[in-house]
Amino acid sequence: MVVRQGMSTRTIRFQRVMTIPDKSRIFNIGGLICSLSGHLGGAGYYHAMPIMFNAVRSVPKATKARIRLVTSQSVEAGLSEVADGQLDSAGFSGKAGETHVYLDGKRTEILIGMGGTESVTPAAVRNAGAGVARKFGRYGKIGVELPDTELDGAAARTALVEGLSLGAYTFLTYKSDGKASKLMTVEVAGGNGAKSQAACDRGAVIARGQMLARDLVNEPGGSLTPPVFARRASAMAKEQGLAVKVWDEAAIKKGKLGGLLGVNRGSTNPPRLVELTYTPKGKSNGFLALVGKGITFDAGGLSIKTGQGMMTMKCDMGGAAAVVGAMSVLKDLQVPCKVRAWIPMTDNMLGGDATRPGDVLKIRNGKTIEVLNTDAEGRLVLADGLSLASEAKPDAIVDLATLTGACMVALGPKIAGLMSNNDAWVEQIEAASSATGERVWHLPLPDDYMRMCDSPIADMKNIGGSHGGALTAGLILQQFVGDGIPWAHLDIAGPAFTDAEDGEWSKGGTGFGVRLLADLASNFQKPA
Repeated sequence: MVVRQGMSTRTIRFQRVMTIPDKSRIFNIGGLICSLSGHLGGAGYYHAMPIMFNAVRSVPKATKARIRLVTSQSVEAGLSEVADGQLDSAGFSGKAGETHVYLDGKRTEILIGMGGTESVTPAAVRNAGAGVARKFGRYGKIGVELPDTELDGAAARTALVEGLSLGAYTFLTYKSDGKASKLMTVEVAGGNGAKSQAACDRGAVIARGQMLARDLVNEPGGSLTPPVFARRASAMAKEQGLAVKVWDEAAIKKGKLGGLLGVNRGSTNPPRLVELTYTPKGKSNGFLALVGKGITFDAGGLSIKTGQGMMTMKCDMGGAAAVVGAMSVLKDLQVPCKVRAWIPMTDNMLGGDATRPGDVLKIRNGKTIEVLNTDAEGRLVLADGLSLASEAKPDAIVDLATLTGACMVALGPKIAGLMSNNDAWVEQIEAASSATGERVWHLPLPDDYMRMCDSPIADMKNIGGSHGGALTAGLILQQFVGDGIPWAHLDIAGPAFTDAEDGEWSKGGTGFGVRLLADLASNFQKPA
C-alpha cells in the first residue's frame, strides 16, 4: 500500500518586475530574480506575464469580476447575494458547464455550475479554472470562489490555480497578431492563511513547469534541434540550481551510445544527451531516475512516414519535455529525494547515410538490436538512456515516451499506458496519477511476447509482430534496465499532444506527465 505524505512547499509569490523588449520575462520567485528569455519559449511561456495568485478570505469588493463555482445543491438551497427567482428565470440550476452572468452594481458576477457535489474533484476544478481563464481572460483581475464541498481545500486551490494558468496559456512565438490573455491577478477566496497561500503557490509552480513542457513541444522541429533543446534544458537547470551535463556527439561516441548514434545517422543535426540532477537539502529519502525520449522531429527515417503522419511529429519529444518541465519545479517544491534525468536528443531523418533496415546497433549495455523499421526509433534512444540510468543504481526508474501508435489504439488520446517490472512501483505511479488527474492504465509485459522480437543475427529486433505493439516495445525497453531495479515505462503517445481545446488542454503540446512526475518525486518511497 502506498502511504501518501503531505507536500512540502515554500511560499512563492510571483511579482511583476519589468518587461524587456526582446520578449524576455523577468519575475521574482521567493526573492530570487530570474530571467526566462526566449530560450525558455519566448512569448508562449507565460502567455504575457505570470499571473499573481493571492489567497484571500473573501473577494474584495473592488474586484471588477467575481466568479463563483457552485454546485447544483447550493443553487437549489439558494445562493447568498442572489435575488430570489433570478436563477430560475435564467434557467440556471448549477449543472456542470452552465454559466450565468449578471451585474451587481459595478461588479460583474459570474456563476459557473459544477454539477452535484460528488462530481467536484480536483480534475473538475482544474478544468473549470481553465474555462474561466479562457472565457474571462479579458479581465486583468478577477476573484474566484471555490464550491462548498467535501473536497480538500488545499487540493482544490492547487487545482484551480493550475487550471487558471493552463487556460491562460497561449503559444504566441510565431503569431504576428497573437493576443495574450490579460489576466494578471487572481484572488482565490476561502482562506488567507499561510497554508492557503502555499496551496496556490504550489499550483503556480507546477503549472509553470507544465507550460515549459508545452512550449518545448510546440516549438517546430526545425528550430528545436537537439543542440537548441540541450541549451534550453541547460539554461533552465542553471536558473533552477540543478547540476547539468551535456554530452556532445564526441562524448556520445566515446560513451558507446549506439542506439542514439544509429537514429542520428540520417540527420545533419548532431545528437545530444542531457543529464540533469536535483539534490535536496539535507538527507535524501531515495534516488529516482527519469528518462525522456527526445526525438525533436520524427520523419521515420528510411521507413518514412506519410505526409499526414509527419504533421505533428514535432511532438515526438513530448517525453523529454515532460521530464525537463518536471525537473524545473523540484527545487521550488522542496522535493525530498534525489532525482536525475537522462534525456537523449536527436531527430530521425533520412539522409544519405541513414540507418538501413537490417542494420544492427550495439547499445550502451552491450546488447544488440537489429533495426527492421527505422520508424521504431524511440526504443533505440531510450535503450541508451535506460542503460545509463541503470549504471547509476537508482532506487527506481521511470521513462516517458511518445512511443507507439498501438498504445493510442488501445487507450485513446487521453490515457497513458503504464508498464512495469515491479508492482509496488506501479502503485506509487498510479497514486500520483490519481492525485494529479494525469490518467494511466496498467498494461502487462508478458514474457512470452518477447519471442516476437527474436532476431536471427542480433540479440533482438526493434519490432515485434503485427499486434501488441505497445507491449513488445515495453518488453524491448525492459532489456536495458539493470537487474533488480524497479522500472516503469509510460507510453504518452496519446495525451502528449492534442488537436482540440479540451478542459485544461489547449491545442498542441499538453505538458502531460509534468504533474505526475512532480507528485511522484514529492512522495517517493523506495519500492519493495
